[in-house]
Amino acid sequence: MTENKSESKVKIVFATKKDISLVLAFIKELADYENLSNDVLATEELLTKTLFSKNSVAKVLLAYYEGEPAGFAVYFFNFSTFVGKQGLYLEDVYVKPHLRGKGIGKAILIHLAQIAIEKNCERFEWAVLDWNKSAIDFYKSLGAQSMDEWTIFRLTGDAVKKLAEN
Repeated sequence: MTENKSESKVKIVFATKKDISLVLAFIKELADYENLSNDVLATEELLTKTLFSKNSVAKVLLAYYEGEPAGFAVYFFNFSTFVGKQGLYLEDVYVKPHLRGKGIGKAILIHLAQIAIEKNCERFEWAVLDWNKSAIDFYKSLGAQSMDEWTIFRLTGDAVKKLAEN
């Protein structure tokens, strides 16, 4: 991790089963921030099974600022057929509002970039809500490029079932 005054106060660790309450709390805080609280179906039991089972594909990082739980990131590896290599996909990243501006988000992204390099990933990607200008500006300041020509599509719940039945 890069050393500077702010970031030296940040500690990033992999979450374990014992952290499941904190992980769920961060998920709920993120959903509230994004005005998506009604979309949260996750429970501690479900997250324990999906994040910490033998077959889990997602990883969770926890960030602490001067010992205080400050934020989290959930990521997994995807694959690009065009480059023929895996990539790192950041599903969620969140820093508590009162701790923003202290280098925590940047420290998380640096840590993830280091994991991407270690795992020989060609890409490091994520999505951001189009109304979140402060996040977009922050990501661009790090050298990230928006992929404006792409539109994300999603099937959920009954729509997935309906398609599978065809």
